[in-house]
Amino acid sequence: MTYRAHAEAIDELDRRVIAALQLNGRAPWSAVAQWVGASESTAQRRYQSLCARGLLRVVGTVELDRTRQGSSMLVRVQARPGRGLDLAEQLAASPDVRFLAVVTGTADLIVDFVARDNDEMIRMLFTDLPGADLITVTEAVAVIRTFTSASRWDTGLLPADAAAALRQGTTAPPCDRDERDRAPQALSGLEKEIASALTEDGRTQVSTLARRLGRSQSSVARALDRLIGRGVLQFRTLVEPSLLGYEAEFMVWLSIEPDRLDAAGRRLAAHPGTKFLSAATGRFNLVGHMVLPRRADLFRYTSEVIGALPGLHASDITLHLATLKYSWHRMTQAA
Repeated sequence: MTYRAHAEAIDELDRRVIAALQLNGRAPWSAVAQWVGASESTAQRRYQSLCARGLLRVVGTVELDRTRQGSSMLVRVQARPGRGLDLAEQLAASPDVRFLAVVTGTADLIVDFVARDNDEMIRMLFTDLPGADLITVTEAVAVIRTFTSASRWDTGLLPADAAAALRQGTTAPPCDRDERDRAPQALSGLEKEIASALTEDGRTQVSTLARRLGRSQSSVARALDRLIGRGVLQFRTLVEPSLLGYEAEFMVWLSIEPDRLDAAGRRLAAHPGTKFLSAATGRFNLVGHMVLPRRADLFRYTSEVIGALPGLHASDITLHLATLKYSWHRMTQAA
């Protein structure tokens, strides 16, 4: 059993469709068609085929640090020898786990737990931790500010103008928003219903959402526009990076001098290989999820990108072998 999809399963048109949806998961098919060089019907058929084969999924996600929906804790886990995959399966089955990757390096697994409050986090990490008998060491870092998220990643497979065109009307990167330091704003009842419904299919039409929720189409449309306009609801295109030509997927764990953290975060967030980057607590105060075309590219990346960051004190890299769960969803297991 392997956890990675095969790159040969898709062609260049498929990759362009994925790239367009990565820029904006809810982009209209007319805009997608314009940038992928195909008709609207063809682009839509390719998308439906990719979804049916389990290679692609567009989902809605709520930005935790701008709402009162919870907080994220990234946990580096070392497993008992030979039991890492057994532990990974147990953790992936937990509804409290948003992301899980099997990695190499100074950890065996990287797990993202999401909790509503401290009491719930204590339960997750200390009282009811799945597979606790298979764990030897854990190290937890709390995510405290996002510099960039996976929904903002540009695959680089489309012309540079595509990002501006497809993202028209969406919010700026997290670190560039003026309201970042404002208190979190709780979602209304309708906003929670919409966000929950879009976690399964981020491209669900407003008319379908309205029927499903028993609400008027106009009220759903206004609430959805508010969520998107405030940057609270984002749309992520879940796909194995290897399908897009990125064979090296890894996380960086960096210790940066506190007075240089913002500058280092902004610089690294702008790198084309950065999918996610956040400030965190603990000995690693800058944590990122990255991709590169080849593992050999890591040599220059560590020296020329990581090594050049202002205020760098120490660094670590965990290389992904498989991603089992992303944005709450299990990734496809291809035989």
